[in-house]
Amino acid sequence: MTPRYSLVVPVFNEAESIGPFCRAARQLLPPGYEVVIAYDFDGDSTLPALAAIPDTDKPAPLRLVRNDLGRGVRYAIEAGMRAARAPVVVVSMVDLSDDYPKLDEMVRRAEQGAAVVCASRYIPGGAQIGGPPFKNFLSRTAGLTLHWFSGLPTHDPTNSFKAYRKDFLEACPIESSAGFALALELTVKAHFSGRRVEEVPAVWRDR
Repeated sequence: MTPRYSLVVPVFNEAESIGPFCRAARQLLPPGYEVVIAYDFDGDSTLPALAAIPDTDKPAPLRLVRNDLGRGVRYAIEAGMRAARAPVVVVSMVDLSDDYPKLDEMVRRAEQGAAVVCASRYIPGGAQIGGPPFKNFLSRTAGLTLHWFSGLPTHDPTNSFKAYRKDFLEACPIESSAGFALALELTVKAHFSGRRVEEVPAVWRDR
């Protein structure tokens, strides 16, 4: 049965985080998901830690995908996106900083035609709790600048917590080569290709 959405989670030596993530995912993810854990190398400490968790305590279905595209989070995310089986793909981090109660609305908007749905910290109802102040300032400034001067219909294009239509991902090659830049790239490309970009308020919590 095809899942409603795929939650792609890149990991890198997340032995301490994978247990709390599994518990939170079972409790908070709206139904109809698959979880895709994307990792870089077989020695990643996440893998034995995950294997030690009883199946009854893991979100199901859960699949492991080895990233063979290139080292680092940017390529792990793309490897997970490529492997996703659902028509909607959501990218999230394993550290539980993302606002899972917003997932259902994000997926629903993608199902209704939005190519990209951004979880926005910088609109009413959204917030960023914690994190380095200067990094927060740069993120907010970049988002507002792109929104006001280029018409990008989100205030928070740099947040990696986004939902994408799989048909958009399949039609849009990713050219970014570093870090989380692909989230911004895909948002900009969707907008300027005439695809819908929407946002929902969300709270990000530093972990």
